[in-house]
Amino acid sequence: MTTELQQYLAVGLLILVALGMGGGMLVVPRILGKKRTHNAIKDSAYECGMPADSEAHPRLTVKFYLVAMLFLLFDVEVVFFLGWAAVYREMLKEIGIRMLLGALVFLAILEVGHIYIWKKGALDWAPPRSKPRPEKDQR
Repeated sequence: MTTELQQYLAVGLLILVALGMGGGMLVVPRILGKKRTHNAIKDSAYECGMPADSEAHPRLTVKFYLVAMLFLLFDVEVVFFLGWAAVYREMLKEIGIRMLLGALVFLAILEVGHIYIWKKGALDWAPPRSKPRPEKDQR
């Protein structure tokens, strides 16, 4: 029984040290540090020497969030390919061409999705430009 508890001794000590460090970092500045003084000027927002004109968090369009989500989606797909590329050479001996074909199918599905969102206009940042109206003859 004592050998089983000795295995957890290092983990217990690590937890105690972490809690002690966290608590110490919260308590010691309150004991040794100077008290903060608050006033309206110090607590006001400061940006380039000018008073703030608007809220701190401006509202963003849905288009921004759509592009951000699509970026994350395709970024995760790249992470999958990094793992695949890391083991490709070793797995090539065992699986062979099937591994490459699986990756090509994965890329094809990914590209179909990419083309779909591109055609839907989900990747366009700016609103569509209006076409110039032809001038009418004023005769």
